[in-house]
This record gives sequence, C-alpha cells and structure tokens, in this order.
Amino acid sequence: MHAVGEARQTLVHPTALVAPGARLGQGVVIGPWCSVGPNVVVDDGVELISHVVVDGHTHLGAHSRYFPFCTVGMAPQDLKYKGEPTRCEVGARTVVREHATIHRGTATGSGITRVGQDVLIMANAHVAHDCVLGDRVIIVNNVVMGGHVTIGNDARIMGSAAIHQFVRIGHAALVGGVAGVEADVIPYGSVLGNRARLIGLHWIWLRRNGVQSAEIHRMRKAFFTLYPKVSGDASFQVRLEQVRQECSSDVRIQEILNFIDAPSHRGLVRPARGGAADQAETEGA
Repeated sequence: MHAVGEARQTLVHPTALVAPGARLGQGVVIGPWCSVGPNVVVDDGVELISHVVVDGHTHLGAHSRYFPFCTVGMAPQDLKYKGEPTRCEVGARTVVREHATIHRGTATGSGITRVGQDVLIMANAHVAHDCVLGDRVIIVNNVVMGGHVTIGNDARIMGSAAIHQFVRIGHAALVGGVAGVEADVIPYGSVLGNRARLIGLHWIWLRRNGVQSAEIHRMRKAFFTLYPKVSGDASFQVRLEQVRQECSSDVRIQEILNFIDAPSHRGLVRPARGGAADQAETEGA
C-alpha cells in the first residue's frame, strides 16, 4: 500500500476528495467528485467511476468497481449506533452499480458488513448493517435487506425483493422478484410471492453448474419428501429424519439438512401449496 501522495500508477481526479490517511493501492482510479474517507483501504486496480462516497473503516477489494452515486461504508440506519468504529468489507472484482448503498456494521451486531468476491449489486439496492453476502451473489435492482441478513454463495435475489432482518438465504438459492422474504430460504431453494413461499429448488442453477440428472432427481425426491404437495400425517421432524436416513451420502442434500438444523432467528420459509408447487415439480422433472 501507498499513501495518497505516493500512490504509483494511480489516478485521482482533481475534483475528488481523498482524505489524509486513506490508503490506495496501485492502478487505482478515483474519478470526478468522489469522496474517500481517512480510514478507507483501497486495493490494487479499484475504480470509483464518479460521485462515489466511501467512508468509515472500509476495505475495497482488488479490481472492484463502483458506479456513480453509490455509497459504501456509511453509518448504519440503526438508532442504537453511536459512531463506533465498525467496519465494511467488499471483496475482489465485485461490482456496485448506481445509487446502491452498503452500510457498515454495528457494535450491537457483528461489527462488520461483508460483501464477498465477484458479487454484482445492481442499481438502487441496499445492503444493510451487519449483512454478510457470499461470493458470486447477484443482487438485482431495488432489492432491499434489513440488518444481519446472510446470503450464501451463488444466490440470486431478483428485482425489488425485500428481505427481513436476520433472514438467512442459503447457497445458490433463488428469490423471485418483488418477493417479501420473512424467513430463511434453504440452500438451492426457490421462493416467490408476498409473503414468499418455497416453490421448489433452483433447478436452472443446478443444471447450469454441472449437477448430473441422477443427483437432481435425488434432490427432487428429498425436497418432496420434506415438502409434500399434499400434507399427510407425518410431522416435518419425521420427514426430516426420513431424508437424513435415505440421503446420508448426498453432499448437497446434507447441506440443506445442516442449514435446517442451524440456529435461526426467523424459522424457515413455508412451502407453497397447489399451483406453485406443481410448477416446481414440472421444472425439476
């Protein structure tokens, strides 16, 4: 790292404000009318295109890009926050589009908001305090999330979805557009609606990522054992134990079971009944 005045191969536009103490790597581009706070660390190859504000104890990963009017590391929208030196981290090669906001953590939470590598956050999205986004996550336009949300690797959150605080979104899950998500979404799960309901697994992601048909069929069987279209006499715990016994060697099914077993503030999203579940079965066939 180099101090601002010593940064090699780094371009800072004359209208940009880079505070003393900010650390800029090599090949950084700070465009017109940007503002970088004194506790910000900017790794090599980062680009702030224009009118970007980065503040707080914030770390921008290498080769990440920030589009006009987005803000990163600003104070959280939490009335309990009293200016503590909490943090914000954004991973390498992540792209943050126009007007998106990423707030730093809180002292009463984990103390850090973390966005992973190769993430795309589209325009007008909001990542609240103490949220954790995994790698390769896609957040589409106008998505809003409350504090302490956790989103697993490869998840897709479609446009204008709203995610309640403390909700967990599992690995490679899909949240449909304009969904209101009040509870946890299992790994590979697909949810739609207001309020969001589980309609199946994220079959398209599974196929596109090389999961073989035989494994997809085993996952489909496990899903409909856990969430049958027609409710029977067996409780969810009984169905859960049945899947545990039948699928002990399936890594992805075990991932779902481990997610269900983990502590939760919000519980699990309820399954859809009727048409949505029928559609999910067809897509998974």
